[in-house]
Amino acid sequence: MDTIARVRRAFHFQGWSMKKIARELHVSRNTVCKILRTDETDFSYERERQPLPKTGAWKAEIERFLATNEGRPSRERLTLIWIYEELRALGYDGSYDAIRRYAKGWAKNRGSATAQAYVPLYYAPGEAYQFGWSHEIVLINGTTTTVKVAHVRLCHSRMMFARAYMRESQEMVFDAHDKAFAFFRGTCTRGIYDNMKMAVEAVFVGRERLYNRRLPHRCAATTSFSLSPAHPPPAGRRARSRTRLAWCASASLPRA
Repeated sequence: MDTIARVRRAFHFQGWSMKKIARELHVSRNTVCKILRTDETDFSYERERQPLPKTGAWKAEIERFLATNEGRPSRERLTLIWIYEELRALGYDGSYDAIRRYAKGWAKNRGSATAQAYVPLYYAPGEAYQFGWSHEIVLINGTTTTVKVAHVRLCHSRMMFARAYMRESQEMVFDAHDKAFAFFRGTCTRGIYDNMKMAVEAVFVGRERLYNRRLPHRCAATTSFSLSPAHPPPAGRRARSRTRLAWCASASLPRA
């Protein structure tokens, strides 16, 4: 817009010729003529067709490499320079920048298509509940105190039970479950947990976990639990904080 204003000011107020305007303002003569013959205040250009003289014939091969590479674990993925070398070995004679630009556009288009997909999260009545802890600051007898609050939420109805404790220990965990199941008048077929320290001592690669050896015995005292880890977290996220641990329970109480 600044260039358009300068061209019109030079022509109409300063009396410059189109040749002088093109020379002094470093603008092509065709652009000067276009500005002076219209009243537009902004010009934009959108390319209708993008020619790919080098990568066009290799489009299918490039996409195959990119799709295969995306499906690999993060540590095993090839860099674009490695993909470029693989294509060179197959006969590709273009530049690396062309591969890089094509891969950037391919990833952008693939991300847009994925963003349009939506999978609703549905739980049947009595199927599962979620358990977690939070630290809250409360005022007790005029003293500011940090308490640990156990949360039990039904996944289907989103109904919640919360109970505060002074400590966060295994005894508190089982007491919170006992009070929650009594409040809901039953339990669900499975529970969803974070990797709490009182339940999981170590998190390994994939779905391997080292459970607290006392946990199954404590669980068996009140209900029958079988421990099985949930699916591993997406790549790039911290496994210890994001991985879910599923406890499948079949209790004598009616389902909530």
